[in-house]
Amino acid sequence: MRLFIYILFVLSTVTLWSCDLLEPVNDNHATLDRLYKDPGFAEGVLMTAYNRIPTNNLSFNDVATDDAVSNNKQNDYLRMATGQWSAIYNPVDQWTNCISGIQTTNQFITLIDTVNWKGSVPELNWLYTQRFKGEAYALRALLQYHLLVAVAGPGPGGQMLGIPIIDKFLDGNTDFNIPRATFTESVNRIYADINESMKYLTMNDYLTISSTAQLPSGYEKVSVSNYNIVFGSELNQRISARVLRGLRAKVALLAASPAFNTDPSKWEQAANYAGEVLKSVGGLTGIDPDGNKFYQKTLVDKLNVSAAPPIDQKEILWRRSVVTTNSREMANYPPSLFGRGNVNPTQNLVDAFPAANGYPIDRAESKYDKTKPYDNRDPRLRQYIAYNGNTVSGKTILTGVGGGIDAKDSLETSTRTGYYLKKLLVEEVNLNPVSPTTQKHYEVHMRYTELFLMYAEAANEVWGPTGAGAWGYSAKDVIGAIRSRAGIPKADPYLASISTKEEMRQLIRNERRLELCFEGFRFWDLRRWKADLTETAKGININKTNYTVVDVEHRAYKNNFMHYGPVPQTEIVKYRALQQNQGW
Repeated sequence: MRLFIYILFVLSTVTLWSCDLLEPVNDNHATLDRLYKDPGFAEGVLMTAYNRIPTNNLSFNDVATDDAVSNNKQNDYLRMATGQWSAIYNPVDQWTNCISGIQTTNQFITLIDTVNWKGSVPELNWLYTQRFKGEAYALRALLQYHLLVAVAGPGPGGQMLGIPIIDKFLDGNTDFNIPRATFTESVNRIYADINESMKYLTMNDYLTISSTAQLPSGYEKVSVSNYNIVFGSELNQRISARVLRGLRAKVALLAASPAFNTDPSKWEQAANYAGEVLKSVGGLTGIDPDGNKFYQKTLVDKLNVSAAPPIDQKEILWRRSVVTTNSREMANYPPSLFGRGNVNPTQNLVDAFPAANGYPIDRAESKYDKTKPYDNRDPRLRQYIAYNGNTVSGKTILTGVGGGIDAKDSLETSTRTGYYLKKLLVEEVNLNPVSPTTQKHYEVHMRYTELFLMYAEAANEVWGPTGAGAWGYSAKDVIGAIRSRAGIPKADPYLASISTKEEMRQLIRNERRLELCFEGFRFWDLRRWKADLTETAKGININKTNYTVVDVEHRAYKNNFMHYGPVPQTEIVKYRALQQNQGW
């Protein structure tokens, strides 16, 4: 009897508490409502878009060009360069990343005027809405540009197509079946977003000011202290009006390039847009004498995010935060320095560096000696590439026969070409497992050398080698300054001998190849120029004083359509309105 009563008690207790036991507990997950109530959470949407910027990390897609190969046989760029590139397998795809980022900016734009950013101080609240609008439209323009670079190309009917224009937030009830706009419409859409952003980001950079006289147009009535809170120099790593002007020049250069353009007047627009950015740093006098060494320890250690413009390094237009790491060196140091030697520069790239007097090495005036191929060369060769007898982190690297584990093809981590990467590595990093060290690094979104080279390319096309337009300096002046900075004598007889647009074009493209090597430009440059994609990657076999150039890796691209990338096949299957580029 007592047992029966006890059982009833237990059952009744369970019954009384069962509703609470089975009711789901609040799991503390954030909902969309929180976006409107929590300004920090809402700003996180914008930060998500920043995280989508493709240049947040180095790609080393040079491995997919004639500039480099990889000793990692599973490297995605190696696989695409040797025949696996398709609309299904595409290591340079930006579709998902950029469209997701565009969607994120569109969602953020819907929030800006509703969120109480600083309701207790109305002026601050208004300033935040202005800056956030500027950032959102700027990021959307940037992501659209990167998507356009990746997918622009001729559709089935031959018309040059661009990107799907997504200018509003698409929720679950929206029709995602959006066709690609034309290339021209896509470019104009990016320009429109840049112009909209500049209504709010009216100064070149984020700058802490000291008087009302420094307040920019449209902000004359706000207090200096409140302006500095929202637009002060501590915001310098966010996208700014100066960056937007640089982006506008990049868009114009793409639109003027042979792969997309038959109208010569577009080159003038590209030259003027680049010239406008360069004017803000003093034009030709603004070239940083250390600009080609921007990644070296002595310069990186000096960085200061809140420095007055030009921001912390004269060379850098826009960069990411500084981080302390050694991962780049682990991936690319030679094996004798405990690295994996992943990126191997090619003989093709080595041969592109001129002699010390500036002449190409295939010219008799260069005095190039095939038995001493690294002597009497452009100083950038020693700075950027570890060749046989050069040093990395204080150690002499030997890549010829008898060179040990650094010699060509000795180990899986040894070079396949006879060369190792040196540019972008901080040589003060020590990877010895007994006492490894790290150093400061950062990623670059945009630097001024790129802008100078853009100006030179466009100026030469519209005004010839010596024409200056309204800017006071020519393509020849820019290339002369860049080569002089590199260590080529200012007299530069080879540069002086150039008189035609065609000769100057060849030199500008080569200087762009050298100055921007391993920064992710070559892959896209070859395509927008409609240049030959099939040049075999070469290396060097060294046996004492014998130097033999050898083929290392063939390129399996098709020049008839692979100047343009594909739209992902999964998207073509899902959305009938999308058209694929020819050949894919």
